[in-house]
Amino acid sequence: MENKTKPRLTVIISYYKALDNLKVILDAFQHQSCKDFEVIVSEDDFNQETISFLQREVLTSPYIIHHVHQDQDVGFRKNMMLNKSLRLCRTDLVAFIDGDCIPHRHFVREYISHLKADIFLGGRAVMLGQKISAVILKDHSIKKLSFLSLLFSDSKKVKEGMYFPFFPLTHKVRGLSGRNWGVMKKYLLEINGFDEDYQSAGVGEDVDIEWRLLAKGLKRESIKNKAIVYHLYHPRGYGQEGVQQNYAKLKIKKAGNQVRCLHGIETLS
Repeated sequence: MENKTKPRLTVIISYYKALDNLKVILDAFQHQSCKDFEVIVSEDDFNQETISFLQREVLTSPYIIHHVHQDQDVGFRKNMMLNKSLRLCRTDLVAFIDGDCIPHRHFVREYISHLKADIFLGGRAVMLGQKISAVILKDHSIKKLSFLSLLFSDSKKVKEGMYFPFFPLTHKVRGLSGRNWGVMKKYLLEINGFDEDYQSAGVGEDVDIEWRLLAKGLKRESIKNKAIVYHLYHPRGYGQEGVQQNYAKLKIKKAGNQVRCLHGIETLS
């Protein structure tokens, strides 16, 4: 199904080996209140089942879907795949979510409404419990994501799921989370995109990019309770050792003032 609407926002989904999650996420994008967007599935893997599914999905989806993936799975290369996705991005505005995060129906609308020059936006997530996540994945349905249903579920941080677009409920701005944030694409290109020196999870895809955008002179603003995502339950997929190694790399990069990373989007083959 061809999408006649020219997109204004690109949503990049960082995805790895969770096809049931992806099916629910893509379904949620079909129900967006604003249709001016495209989606890039940024797969840190080579998986024929996912490739075949998305080849079919592209033909019937009411919105544009692109798919990028590794040539072979050689370990954590999330930042490399994000850079490849940025190359495909056709819009001035870009938002990022993870492949375990379902977008609220006004997610696209809120990012389009609030993204502007000299800022980047950070949102938060409702942490869905194990029981409600299992129901959502079994039914392939997002009907359980109403605020009232979440209140009586086994979920955490449910207050993050209260949609309130009128004025900020808090002026506290927390650190950037890679599962829900956005910026104008030009600023990412100016700092050479994501730093591919980070080859384990944590830090490189959010903490590092945050300090470089702040060092460039951008301001961080909150889009909490406006652009909401619902994080599907799963056991944590990585340990603290890699995170601490990444923080050690970050310390060196900060000391060297590497705001424009050395191994980013311009070094892609």
